[in-house]
Amino acid sequence: MRQSLNFKKEGGRLGAERKMMNEELIYATLGEDGFTRLTVGFYRRVREDDLIGPMYPNHDWSGAEERLRDFFLFRFGADQRYLEKRGHPRLRGRHMPLQIGEAEAERWVKLMGESADEVVADEGIRAQIMEFFGQVADFLRNQPG
Repeated sequence: MRQSLNFKKEGGRLGAERKMMNEELIYATLGEDGFTRLTVGFYRRVREDDLIGPMYPNHDWSGAEERLRDFFLFRFGADQRYLEKRGHPRLRGRHMPLQIGEAEAERWVKLMGESADEVVADEGIRAQIMEFFGQVADFLRNQPG
């Protein structure tokens, strides 16, 4: 179990309060199938989204789905596929060319949450992964506001 940060909005950025996230339980609950369905549901929404949809290249939707799914499997289940294909996640560096502000980060979390609503039945597990999604979104912000 790793320590996780619970982000709450404070002064335009998300502030942090420490909580515990149980990756093993999350992975045991969702498994590869659950993370695959979560990712597919998310990208189904992104394709239609006017704010973050244009950030994704139209020719690589399946690649984007695979990379995000593999990242989740690595992060929660210690699956090595992501590392074997892509190396260290370097999330901030990989997303630096994109303009990610508060609106984009919040939209990403919203779309992930809508997908989680379809896939994750356990409210405690859903709350933990939503905390994680909030952390990731805030970490990737590279624009003010």
